[in-house]
Amino acid sequence: MRVIGAPTDFVAALDAERALGRRVGLVPTMGALHAGHRSLVERAAGECDVVAVTVFVNPLQFHDPTDLERYPRDLDGDIALAAAAGASIVFAPSVEEMYAGFPAPPPTSVHVAGVSEVLEGAARPGHFDGVATVLSKLFSMAGRCRAYFGDKDFQQLAVVRRMVADLSFPVEVVGCPTVREPDGLALSSRNVRLSAQGRRRALALRRALDAGLALLAEGERRPAVVDEAMARVLAAEPLIEPGYAVAVDAATLRAPDDANPRLSGRVRLLVAAVVDGVRLIDNTGAVLGPDGAVAVLEDTDPGLVPAGIVHDRRER
Repeated sequence: MRVIGAPTDFVAALDAERALGRRVGLVPTMGALHAGHRSLVERAAGECDVVAVTVFVNPLQFHDPTDLERYPRDLDGDIALAAAAGASIVFAPSVEEMYAGFPAPPPTSVHVAGVSEVLEGAARPGHFDGVATVLSKLFSMAGRCRAYFGDKDFQQLAVVRRMVADLSFPVEVVGCPTVREPDGLALSSRNVRLSAQGRRRALALRRALDAGLALLAEGERRPAVVDEAMARVLAAEPLIEPGYAVAVDAATLRAPDDANPRLSGRVRLLVAAVVDGVRLIDNTGAVLGPDGAVAVLEDTDPGLVPAGIVHDRRER
């Protein structure tokens, strides 16, 4: 395991690996690694010759300074988990190394229009600009690679795919299924901040998704009806502050328009709520067939990559 702090050293390390003909896997994280992250590293290790994990708590994507301050950090634990899962490089730069002049905002930032403004983007202004900006830097440093992301942050995955396609980064984005606790709670670094009671209440997010899926399985295709059913589940749980509960087109993250007001094809159910002062999100997907059949998708939706955009995946 090599732990690297300087961006120039990170660039040189991955360039050297590719010069030897090795395929590079990249797992960008904000640290506080858990079993969900381990699954990403393990998949990358199974598909690539060398895996680099980045650990950087990105201040640009935090709308609330208190949230940034309270975000869990455990670099030693992160290094140990990454190594056990098959990574050979951990890139853990300082804020100053990533953003010269911090805390002044960088003069250049990246905005991905369309998928950034809704849902989490509406609730956390500037969040996805911060995500896109830091990932554009990491992709530029890493060079040609496969980058692995968890499906739990589905909107983030949509933003990343759109940015990679539009800016022609030599990166293959790989979405991986959400990893859950045995009771269905999606793993998140934020879960450690939940009380025992809050942990139980957080299960309402999964129950809300299940309620939406049940309606789809019964043939319901009106998004407002599905949304309301999920929202009722969240609202019924005491001391939860519901955020959104929506059924949307998986590619656009928006509800069907007036011209075609019914759900069809690939859809995504997404929910958000605040529990114990912690903002949690979850989602699941489904394919609605023309004959009324419903296939549940826990993995990522490949349709997020716009048609006609194909990257050269040969290693260079």
